[in-house]
Amino acid sequence: MTESSTDSRAARPARTVFITGSTRGIGRAIALRLAEDGYSLVIHGRAPSEHSASLLAELARMGVEARALYFDVTDRARAAEVIAADLEAHGAYWGVVLNAGINRDGPLAGMSEADWDDVLSTDLGGFYNVLKPLILPMARKRAGRIIVMSSVSGLTGTRGQTNYAAAKAGLIGAAKSLAAELASRGITVNVIAPGLIDTEMVTDENRDRILPYIPMRRLGRPSEVAGLAAFLLSDEAGYITRAVIPVSGGII
Repeated sequence: MTESSTDSRAARPARTVFITGSTRGIGRAIALRLAEDGYSLVIHGRAPSEHSASLLAELARMGVEARALYFDVTDRARAAEVIAADLEAHGAYWGVVLNAGINRDGPLAGMSEADWDDVLSTDLGGFYNVLKPLILPMARKRAGRIIVMSSVSGLTGTRGQTNYAAAKAGLIGAAKSLAAELASRGITVNVIAPGLIDTEMVTDENRDRILPYIPMRRLGRPSEVAGLAAFLLSDEAGYITRAVIPVSGGII
């Protein structure tokens, strides 16, 4: 980074990015990377936990302005209430990273109704529940960035993940539509589609089954997804929207 770019960033008020599902895994890696880049952060979890406390403490040590919101993304009324209160107190966000998600893997023939409904309501329903309350405030500022975390499963389908693939494919369609709606307002909407990333969500079964098919023959690192997110949130990515970018080691 050049001295002039550093001075320019220092002179600019910190932009605020809201990251759902940010207390662990990819979300935590994105929060830490954005902290390094000088953003203010709003982290999120379902409820206060040792993970959220640890992240807030680490951000404080880095000298980063950060606060936490707690709600279940499937609870539409609660999500709207908490987000509206935060916007009233602090103003619109510069960026939003929709990262909250779950998986409940298994063959469709044996999949319970709860496993289907829980994944769809969290991974796809959360798109509406989180973005609906904050889009208009962002649009009024006529600038901003939205990143939606999908998956290579949403692009190709994956055995044993019909619920997860359905939700992640739906996110891609929703994000592309929203990108078209918000482009004239200076807001970009892009999708990151991670492959097998080394987080708690990766089971030994998935690791052993999928690893031989990854051309790079390794799992991805959360920091590698975070690096792409940081770029898509930056000014340099201002003409990139409706894109779907895999981070998959070449599997797609």
